[in-house]
Amino acid sequence: MEKKENKNFKKLIRMINWYPPYLFSGIKVVDYAPDFSMFKTRLKLTWYNRNLIGTAFGGSLYSMCDPFFMFILLTNLGKEYIVWDKNAFIDFVKPGKGTVYAVFQLSQEEIREIKMKVDETGKHVFEFPCEVRDASGNLIASLKKGVYVRKKNFLKQDS
Repeated sequence: MEKKENKNFKKLIRMINWYPPYLFSGIKVVDYAPDFSMFKTRLKLTWYNRNLIGTAFGGSLYSMCDPFFMFILLTNLGKEYIVWDKNAFIDFVKPGKGTVYAVFQLSQEEIREIKMKVDETGKHVFEFPCEVRDASGNLIASLKKGVYVRKKNFLKQDS
């Protein structure tokens, strides 16, 4: 069963590059860890993702960061947990004038700590920092993603 789930998640990650909001925004997953604890995305500046002043559209910069902490937790926590994106904050630091990258990573230790916290409290919103950087390493945008995690049987225990 575990191998089948892994295979399905790998297929999902490959398909994300064909997901229309990513495909038409120039966003691509360019790397990921075999245990799905890390993802790296790239946004290439093109004529269809430029804003009025010729730099990367802010919505595309945010989109390249949107689901990946949720994906990491979904794939690593298992079916007994509900995982949702809850909130986000983005600070546009510098215009994106070329290709930009973002890396999303949680260690297996961090994932274990998240699981322990949710097992103790039933639910929690976790905040994860993220940065979008250009090819030279310059900071383009800084984000904070809030991800809600709950045990599926949490509400049944409260009743």
